[in-house]
Amino acid sequence: MNSYQGRIIWITGASSGIGEALVYLLAELGAVIIASSNCKKGLYEVKERCGSNSKRVYIACFDLSETGNIEVLVKEQIELHGRIDILINLGGISQRATIEETPLAIDRKIMEINYFGTIALTKAVLPYMIEQKDGYILATSSISGRFGFPLRSAYSASKQAIHGFYETLHIENKGNNVRASVIIPGRVKTRISYHALDASGKEHGKMDAGLAGGISPERAARMILRGMKRNKREILVGGKELLMLYIRKFFPRIFFNIAGKIKPE
Repeated sequence: MNSYQGRIIWITGASSGIGEALVYLLAELGAVIIASSNCKKGLYEVKERCGSNSKRVYIACFDLSETGNIEVLVKEQIELHGRIDILINLGGISQRATIEETPLAIDRKIMEINYFGTIALTKAVLPYMIEQKDGYILATSSISGRFGFPLRSAYSASKQAIHGFYETLHIENKGNNVRASVIIPGRVKTRISYHALDASGKEHGKMDAGLAGGISPERAARMILRGMKRNKREILVGGKELLMLYIRKFFPRIFFNIAGKIKPE
């Protein structure tokens, strides 16, 4: 994909972090952005910070945990813009609690947002992309979407489910010229740990040390666009921590030894 000029790109999780960085970058490249999250104030602040490019940023605020009217929202955006060329699913929530202390309601909430909320929007957008015989859908996993990690059981499970769904979506829709990729971030310096849910359902409220030393959202956004240009099915985003993916794949015994020594945070 060589040019984003005039392309209609829908980004969830657009009020902060990687989503926010992608809004700025893609708007600068001439794309028309549909910016979504559950924070209307944050979305309008991002739009304002786009400066002269703000006229190409449209706000579509909704909550991934409440997608009962998602088809209506998608239809409204189709009527407004005529089509959706790219959907980048970045919205989601993390977790900081052990399995035994996490009530099932928290597992369900995390799965509802990260998995069901994400695929609800995808399922609503997909028929339009099939009809227009063109489209690209991306969903965000995590390195812990490829292996288990302490204090993130529900988060890891929801992200592993993302891989199965979007790999299938890509395989099923080759003939429709609709592609799918999965973004796999490692450590990116965002506020995801602040909003992660603890065992009581409250926000974790602090930055993890690992994330604090991660790459910037701006660098992550550039890595995503590079992966999109190269048509990668899995787009790795991060630093040296991504080596854990290869250790898990090729040296599982070493991986479990390392994972067992990780200090939860």
